[in-house]
Amino acid sequence: MFFAKIPRHTRQYKERETDMTDEREEISCECQEIHEDLLKIVNETMPDEEELYDLADLFKVFADSTRIRILFVLFESEVCVCDLAKVLNMTQSAVSHQLRILKQNKLVKNRREGKSIFYSLADDHVRTIISMGREHILE
Repeated sequence: MFFAKIPRHTRQYKERETDMTDEREEISCECQEIHEDLLKIVNETMPDEEELYDLADLFKVFADSTRIRILFVLFESEVCVCDLAKVLNMTQSAVSHQLRILKQNKLVKNRREGKSIFYSLADDHVRTIISMGREHILE
């Protein structure tokens, strides 16, 4: 295929769309056999609805590329809002809005030093989630 003028993310989307079209025929069972032993295990291990909802909300936070960019900056160092705004070429207000969402979801923490507020990753789970996501998309 020739992709010279199509952006990479658009190519990947179209390739995935084609792959999914090809797979549609393969995703349904040809019979209606219910595997009770498997269903029992799944029902016993499935988290409750509230936990599933909270998990889905957490992943929604990662659905914004600006927030991902902020996290990548924070992988390197604790940074004040002014520096984040400068490195991301954004206004402090826009950065603060995204930081508020990250903080509400316990992905970043902050501390005040004089008139500056410094942000850092809340814990190593954040780095792990992003690393695993990157591994997945690069497969």
